[in-house]
Amino acid sequence: MAGKLMHALQYDSYGGGAAGLKHVEVPVPSAKKDEVLIKLEATSLNPYDMKIQKGVARPFLPRSFPYIPSIDIAGEVVAVGPGVENFKTGDKVVAVLSASSGGGLAEFAVAKKSLSVARPPEISAAEAAGLPIAGLPAYEALTQCAGVKLDGSGNRKNILITAASGGVGHYAVQLAKLGNTYVTATCGARNIEFVKSLGADEVLDYKTPEGAALKSPSGKKYDAVIHCVRAPGIPWSTFEPNLSENGKVIHLTPGPSAMITFAVKKLTFSKKQLIPLIVTPNGEKLKHLVHLVKEGKLKTVIDSKHPLSKAEDAWAKGIDGHATGKIIVEA
Repeated sequence: MAGKLMHALQYDSYGGGAAGLKHVEVPVPSAKKDEVLIKLEATSLNPYDMKIQKGVARPFLPRSFPYIPSIDIAGEVVAVGPGVENFKTGDKVVAVLSASSGGGLAEFAVAKKSLSVARPPEISAAEAAGLPIAGLPAYEALTQCAGVKLDGSGNRKNILITAASGGVGHYAVQLAKLGNTYVTATCGARNIEFVKSLGADEVLDYKTPEGAALKSPSGKKYDAVIHCVRAPGIPWSTFEPNLSENGKVIHLTPGPSAMITFAVKKLTFSKKQLIPLIVTPNGEKLKHLVHLVKEGKLKTVIDSKHPLSKAEDAWAKGIDGHATGKIIVEA
């Protein structure tokens, strides 16, 4: 592939939104040690991608400009670097790219072998591409922080999932229902039936007084809240009266106020805790999610599909923030 060019979208500075994305022809990257070169079939967009463009992670992300955004990809291995023995040319995979270097909105991308997972033929590229950055936080929040066992064993837990129709939320509802849980969920009025179809036991319209107060219609107190709402979000004072004695709020998009609440609750030995969750992509956990999709226990709901030639439309939809499920760009 040396010397070959590929189509990609990149931006040259912070800000700019969808208009800041430029269609370019750039050299196809090459696989170095422990890396695989993937011909992309699909990539998914996450709110995280738009945050990086806005500059919320500066000066750490992106590492340099120009920057090709998006890090959730699925496609076919077309070359392997030295030290790669678990993949070969022709293998179908799903992978997570490095956030510092990005690369997903392109025809080819390079991924670490440790963050690449075989994709069974039963799972489409679009379904697989939706999994990593949305599925992994849902998985970790439930299994590691909330203590939910996905085999259905363990004590019954009452779980609240906010923004349950979005990328992370729609996975969280499905994963929670694999465990011994009673799930209350919040979403907009138009998505109530959709969230019920994912398995939620009761659903609140977040714009109603009851929904804004997060009160369970059946009077449940929550053992854990999987909080998927983007900042500024919901204050601790709204969560606290709805939590069980040892209830915890697992915050998936923690801002400064969430970090302060976390510290105060720790320092005062409060039984009720706020836990900021920062997820590091993990190949073994991604493999487990892929297995659940293969078994039909988890599904990626696709909001919309866009060709790479119109990826700026997908980006604009992501900025809007009201996608139901995942936004997919197909190469």
